[in-house]
Amino acid sequence: MSADNPLLSARRVVVKLGSALVAEGAQPAKDRLAGIAAACATWVKGRRSVVIVSSGAVALGRGALGFGAGRLRLEEKQAAAAAGQARLMRAWEEAFSVHAIPVAQALLTPDDTEQRRRWLNARATFETLIARGAVAIVNENDTVATQELRYGDNDRLAARVAQMIGADALVLLSDIDGLYTADPRTDASAQHVAHVAAITSEIEAMAGGANMALGVGSGGMRTKIEAAKIATAAGCATAIADGRAPAALAVLAMGGKATWFAPSASPAAAYKAWIAGTLKPAGAICVDEGAVRALLAGRSLLPAGVTGVSGEFQKGDAVAILDPAGREIARGLARYDAADAIQIKGLKSDAIEAVLGYADGATLAHADDIVITVR
Repeated sequence: MSADNPLLSARRVVVKLGSALVAEGAQPAKDRLAGIAAACATWVKGRRSVVIVSSGAVALGRGALGFGAGRLRLEEKQAAAAAGQARLMRAWEEAFSVHAIPVAQALLTPDDTEQRRRWLNARATFETLIARGAVAIVNENDTVATQELRYGDNDRLAARVAQMIGADALVLLSDIDGLYTADPRTDASAQHVAHVAAITSEIEAMAGGANMALGVGSGGMRTKIEAAKIATAAGCATAIADGRAPAALAVLAMGGKATWFAPSASPAAAYKAWIAGTLKPAGAICVDEGAVRALLAGRSLLPAGVTGVSGEFQKGDAVAILDPAGREIARGLARYDAADAIQIKGLKSDAIEAVLGYADGATLAHADDIVITVR
């Protein structure tokens, strides 16, 4: 990946836009959305994947329901989100229809990114949309989210989505062209920071209470730094850039001014390290020698190679994978509950549906979700 501009080689990109960029008053910012769609369309047609995290539903809906300016109560905000989400999706659909690219709505709550079972389901949906050449338009599900259980801003949501899909680059479009050593609106000596190799306490202090976004958005520089910490730890380069110009994304791709935060590892390596080192196995799956050889060769775990199942794990839980001698050789995320895994162990994959009445894929653990732990 290019050290100067990670967008040049990124195969998967998440782009986040705040409310101030998406809405102009009670109406969509059509020229700006058209510019974003044009840049994204170029990437999609070049066999690159794009997911957009878009605020704006509340801003677009409050006018439709006659809410005036000022802070909304929770129930009013949820009503505005319900009314505005359709308008938001219609605006994005119009922007991408010019390029014959379908869009799809994805409304998430924290449970969808924090609970492993729902995380896997959401990721599978994104993967299917990407495979079909569609662009997912993601937003927090403000209609049902409570004040106590919500992201609170789409910067962190965008970072979680980038982490989920294994994105190479996350672009946080804002009303400022990156991180400064101080608030440039009040300090003439403030210096722009073009590259951040690691997010240190000094970098976090630069965000402080300064550089806060103005207008209708809920995020600021502090939340963008927090998002960058999540994304870079997952191997995703992160940019903070000014998104007010319609061609902002295209300009950024050509080396436009921004702050780039370097990833600490590749997305795949970060994900595998997380599976290996931060999850306590909820159960164990014993496999035969043939499965051991397949796993060590980088293949998925099929039911046919399973000889035993223990524990009370759920789909998405981490399980230890044991060789015939009972030694752990790998860890992986289970694609079936323990009770179902017991029923299909030893069977060929095409027999799963006949036994369970459904089939959620041909593997008990996919190669993408397995890390070899034996030395």
